[in-house]
Amino acid sequence: MPELWYAIAVLMLTAYVVLDGFDFGAGALHLFVAKSDSERRQVLAAIGPYWDGNEVWLLAAGGVLFVGFPKILSSGISGFYFAIFLVLWSLILRGIAIEFRSHVNDSIWRRTWDLGFAAASTLLPVFFGAALGNLIRGVPLDSGGWFELALFTDFTAKDPVGILDWYTVLVGVFALAALLGHGATFLAWKTDGPVHERSRALVRRLHAAVAVLWIVVTAATAAVNPDLLAALPRRPLAIFLAAGAAAGLAVVFAASSRGRDRTAFLGSCSFLAGLSMATAACVFPVMLRSTSDASLSLTAYNAAGDPAGLRTALGWLAIGLPLAILYFVIVFRVHRGKAVAAAHDEGY
Repeated sequence: MPELWYAIAVLMLTAYVVLDGFDFGAGALHLFVAKSDSERRQVLAAIGPYWDGNEVWLLAAGGVLFVGFPKILSSGISGFYFAIFLVLWSLILRGIAIEFRSHVNDSIWRRTWDLGFAAASTLLPVFFGAALGNLIRGVPLDSGGWFELALFTDFTAKDPVGILDWYTVLVGVFALAALLGHGATFLAWKTDGPVHERSRALVRRLHAAVAVLWIVVTAATAAVNPDLLAALPRRPLAIFLAAGAAAGLAVVFAASSRGRDRTAFLGSCSFLAGLSMATAACVFPVMLRSTSDASLSLTAYNAAGDPAGLRTALGWLAIGLPLAILYFVIVFRVHRGKAVAAAHDEGY
């Protein structure tokens, strides 16, 4: 049962990375690919039907952790308290900016919200990437399973560690580059005109940066957490998923050069999904790694919830998950085709 719920948590987080990732990337890029108010409204029209629904997967992941691994959730929330508030403030700013920017037909008003939207969309991938870096590097867990972290210490990635050090910042930059590339493939697929052309021009450049950073981050991970990559040869599933990520990256380059924008977007989805799940497969069963003593780490086994509760929750998941998937299938089906900017007095 813990293995199943670990897989469910990974799937929820992967869905969030892939789905909310493209509108993060679109938001971070929109000041560069959209020069006029009409073009920026076109970017908002492209992500408008999806962005708030995409965030549901983050809530679903939190719910899975609450049910399946309550010790992980409680320890993580207390240890990353300040960082979580930074994420929440950024999510709130981003949502408000999307909804408020068209309420007043004034250039200063709209540019202010556009700037807030771009800033929040840029910071969130960095925050989430740094959070992943903390999980891979480890945190100073005590015997009770609790920890606390300063924002930064000496940036060495060694005890005493902080939320930010050279490694977590590097992973944050890699996450930003990956989601910028993901957003560019989405905008190239869903828009036309100048926004489409500018987005397509960025796809190969951004993914070239992603390919380089992937190598750098892999080498850095081997230095910070040697056990992660050492486990890769013994885990066929992780090898398969990593190969899927590499294949997805190759598809992005091949498809974008042929003008097949939807295929390039699907390749980017495959890259993010494969990389996320391969990482999870390598670190299993560890969920919160201790930097001081491996025996203090919280794992899928010593942090799992009550078996009876997990079985009951699985029944509800079997009802709710297909409905959520059906919702997204319908939304993407209804809003197929190129996005069209709304009129000035019609919301987005």
